[in-house]
Amino acid sequence: QVPLVESGGGVVQPGGSLKLSCAASGPTFNSDAMGWFRQAPGKEREFVASISWTGVTFYADSVKGRFTISRDSAKTTVYLRMNSLKPEDTAVYYCAPHPYNYWGQGTQVTVSS
Repeated sequence: QVPLVESGGGVVQPGGSLKLSCAASGPTFNSDAMGWFRQAPGKEREFVASISWTGVTFYADSVKGRFTISRDSAKTTVYLRMNSLKPEDTAVYYCAPHPYNYWGQGTQVTVSS
């Protein structure tokens, strides 16, 4: 499949913001939707948000109202804007095309004082 590259993670204080990016290294995404997932140590990977190429979005209840998913018109990059970050948001964040059967390398997000 087309390699995926996540970026934009880092260390931020509670209440801070980060914007993650997911770029396809191939010519284009060949899927009807892209999603963001995250996994913390000792926990299962969980769904965060998704967006279809027609702009329909879905969010996990835990991030609704704080995170915003978006994509570029070329269908090559998907973003995740994260506001009001909490320590429980600490995880490795991954992107994947629907049906979410392969992943990029992930980007680490750490929320700590």
